[in-house]
Amino acid sequence: MRFPPSFLDDIRARIPITDVVGRRVTWDKRKSNPGRGDYWACCPFHGEKTPSFHADNRRGRYHCFGCGASGDHFTFVTELDGLSFPEAVSQLAEEAGLPLPARDPQAERREAERASLHDVMEKATRFFEEALHGPEGGKARAYLRERGISAEMQSRFRIGYAPSGRNALRECLANANVLPEQMIEAGLLISGEDIAVPFDRFRDRVMFPITDFRGRVIAFGGRALSPEAQAKYLNSPETPLFHKSRVLFNGQAARGASRRGGHVVAVEGYTDVIACVSAGFEATVAPLGTALTEDQLRLMWQMADEPVLCFDGDEAGLKAAFRVADLALPHLQPGKSVRFALLPGGEDPDDLIRREGPEAFRRVLGAAKPLIDILWMSAGYGLDLTTPERRAAFERTIRAAVNAISHADVRRHYEMTVRERLEQHFGGARRPPRRPSADGRRSGPRQRFAPGQAPPAGPSASLLANPLVRGGGRGAAPSLSDATLLGLLMLHPEIAAERLEVLAETRFSGGALTELAAALAARLAEAPGISAADLRAGLEQDGHGPAMAAVLQKLQNAGLGTLGEAEAAHAAAVWDDAAHLRLRAGTLSIERQAVAAALGQEASEIHLSRLRDIQEQDQRHLRPDRVEETEAAIVHPFKQH
Repeated sequence: MRFPPSFLDDIRARIPITDVVGRRVTWDKRKSNPGRGDYWACCPFHGEKTPSFHADNRRGRYHCFGCGASGDHFTFVTELDGLSFPEAVSQLAEEAGLPLPARDPQAERREAERASLHDVMEKATRFFEEALHGPEGGKARAYLRERGISAEMQSRFRIGYAPSGRNALRECLANANVLPEQMIEAGLLISGEDIAVPFDRFRDRVMFPITDFRGRVIAFGGRALSPEAQAKYLNSPETPLFHKSRVLFNGQAARGASRRGGHVVAVEGYTDVIACVSAGFEATVAPLGTALTEDQLRLMWQMADEPVLCFDGDEAGLKAAFRVADLALPHLQPGKSVRFALLPGGEDPDDLIRREGPEAFRRVLGAAKPLIDILWMSAGYGLDLTTPERRAAFERTIRAAVNAISHADVRRHYEMTVRERLEQHFGGARRPPRRPSADGRRSGPRQRFAPGQAPPAGPSASLLANPLVRGGGRGAAPSLSDATLLGLLMLHPEIAAERLEVLAETRFSGGALTELAAALAARLAEAPGISAADLRAGLEQDGHGPAMAAVLQKLQNAGLGTLGEAEAAHAAAVWDDAAHLRLRAGTLSIERQAVAAALGQEASEIHLSRLRDIQEQDQRHLRPDRVEETEAAIVHPFKQH
């Protein structure tokens, strides 16, 4: 075999199929859905006027529904450019930055051995599954019940149990004609010069099979049941099948779920993934016992343009988020980034979902921060910016981070954003002087606080107590902007398909409206053809009746009660106008929330000064005459269209 399948898979993993095909076609922007990796164009293999040629980044395949042409990266290059298969592989390998493997009969033999190792891993998986339900698996079954992992999830993830004996798996596989050398090469046995008889690597552990993107078991993760075990979690070692930096737990299933519209989420551990999948977040993945790697990030970008990465909100979690931000910067592309969801300190998704339910985790994901916010937090973390020198150091740090971005256009936009933020923090309008303290002295440098520690009573506490800083509570009445964006989709669900992403990124005033928006988005995504009546009935059944009634009443009070009778095209145009206006008007509110959250973690001078600026701008923005202008601007499009 000239090129091992694993080498071809590496090329496919590094280069999206649309990059290869996109050189020869022009994508149809109306029909394509980049967020789902679906692209359409007129077929390059036969003449046509309407797009019937489809390329799918997640599957790495193309297909023309007109002429039937179909294939992968290499097929496209060989058939359209007339290259031989070796020439196509050579060209694409160079683009992927991979050296060509030397022609080696021994390499071909090893590739055949890899195929046999897949059989060994499958036999081991079945052994562990049977052991879980056998006499020795009682303790493992009790652990799974305690963690809330249902029988359905156990079967879906093929969870098993490794018995405590040193040779249980070895003897079973030997009876199935598996050689000890194969077991060692698959990472199932521990061997060495000082070990006379190799023995089972996994003993008395709950076993989580790890699969490749073709669904084949390539490794295991084992969770110890004994508190005396040296390692709570133990993964398979690197083997010919398993390279942990290039695999994601639940990767194959998550890729399929992302094609159906699921949001790609990365969590830390196996049980977190299973809890998220059980709660409906099926496109959830996890790295394998190490920090996220560049290859794993590329795999997630093949599934989604902006995967959400979950971290604990404590100090360790924040620093882990900072490391991933640094990792992602050189690889950013137009439209390709990451967002960061910070969980309550000391919690993981499994804990949160079991205690408060899926909606609590959905809210955490909805509040995910963009990469620029994490960079800003990272550069200012733990700093007291009360002197020009420290501010200069902060500026140098944030600019150095931006310089790591390889793509010129992305780097330019980051530079613009950083420049604007620096101007807002350090070069904005003159602020009023600080009030003197009780002893007549002006307040000095602000105290730093540990992540999650609330600031004491004083200027920072009073700022956080201000309703302009806090934002609306759970029962906050909907603004006309809220009502327009939510109500139009409830009255015209047929216009939602192209607007769900904007809806998901929009922040609403109050917990009830936020929960209504999440439920609305979920129902629209799950049932694209749902009727308006069925949609509202479902929301009512889910307990969102009061919030829904408030939204529709707000529209009625504004004289917009005939929205439901409008044509879909009319409603779509109005929704887009309102969303654009909301984007402009909501900038201060969004930034206020981000700064308030950062201040909760770190009461530094930079956060306090920016919060004062936002408060001043909010007070100007929310004058009665400005409110009237905003309301009029929202209503105006209805009279125009």
